[in-house]
Amino acid sequence: MAMSSTPEIDIQHHPEQGRFEAIVEGLRCEVDYHLSPGRMHITHTGVPGPLEGRGIAAALVRHALTWARNERLKVDPLCSYVAVYLRHHPEWHDLR
Repeated sequence: MAMSSTPEIDIQHHPEQGRFEAIVEGLRCEVDYHLSPGRMHITHTGVPGPLEGRGIAAALVRHALTWARNERLKVDPLCSYVAVYLRHHPEWHDLR
């Protein structure tokens, strides 16, 4: 089940690939990461151009951050989108 206010987004976690993914209108949207002891390094957020501006990237990032918090991981935002997202959302600052 998606952890966003956009119910049509079904976010799947693929830990073997280090990815959170949603297929929207046949297009793949994703947040990629890798783990090291105690840390989640988010390396990429991708939403195809036709889907931009719908809050899909934010929903994916919230889902990934919730998972990191539940796993008691700190987050290293190597992706510029995630770095900006964290700066603008103080409710996630404990993950830094």
